[in-house]
Amino acid sequence: MYSVTRLVHTTSDASRDQLLTPLRTFASVADHAVVAPTLPGSRNGGDILMHLRFADGDQWPSVAADLESMLSERPVMRVDGAEYRGIPQSTEQTARGTVYRTLLLRVAPDTDEATVARFEDDLRLLPRYVSTIVAWQLSRVDESLGMSEWTHVFEQEFTDVDGLMGPYLMHPIHWAVVDPWFDPECPEVIVRDRVCHSFCAMSDSVLRQPGLPQQ
Repeated sequence: MYSVTRLVHTTSDASRDQLLTPLRTFASVADHAVVAPTLPGSRNGGDILMHLRFADGDQWPSVAADLESMLSERPVMRVDGAEYRGIPQSTEQTARGTVYRTLLLRVAPDTDEATVARFEDDLRLLPRYVSTIVAWQLSRVDESLGMSEWTHVFEQEFTDVDGLMGPYLMHPIHWAVVDPWFDPECPEVIVRDRVCHSFCAMSDSVLRQPGLPQQ
């Protein structure tokens, strides 16, 4: 599957709300999509989180210019985003996901491949231990835009906001295993730039689809 994520920063709440309708109309070109205001607690996450998922990567180039045109003028102030490939994974959680979250990050360019692989393996541990994760995907970025040259996108569907802000961010596996990769005071740090931590409410799943592999 081919995915496109855009974190849209707007000039005001009113302009954000005005932009939602045309973006949602555009999103109908995708096989699965979420376009929603970001929720409180997002960090560098924009005012609108837009995620498009295509079954075939060839679908995106034919519509990319139309979206770029929509996001190139006011009330849009800035856009962070990424384009990437991957197959989402389903967990054993039976509850429906109601919150979609994405993390855009940049691994330092001088990081050797073996270290990057260990970092990715540690991120993949999280869904095994955090019971509020319904589905997830970790991907390397093909195309990046915004305030950093993003190298990875880590996305999840959570049972609810509390499942993200509590059991996920506060879980020992997070602060003991994953956080050192991001902490400038730790020797393991490889993510030195600011990250985009963005999440929103969703009514339909974009990651958890029938037939997905289960971890």
